[in-house]
Amino acid sequence: MVSITLSVPAELKKEMDAFNDINWSAVAREAITRKIIMLKKFREFARESELTEEDTLVLGRKVSIAVAKRHKG
Repeated sequence: MVSITLSVPAELKKEMDAFNDINWSAVAREAITRKIIMLKKFREFARESELTEEDTLVLGRKVSIAVAKRHKG
């Protein structure tokens, strides 16, 4: 297994230190694995799509705005 270095803000590290029984390397590996799976699925979906890159950027902006509105209350 290879090692990587991960930088986090000091405040986040402080919060992580409060849970010293957690294997943060395992948490990071799991998160990276889930992200790779999602990106592979997206790549496969995009391969079959007829949308242009500009179409996807416009849709992405619309989704981001909608999500932000939903979370603001």
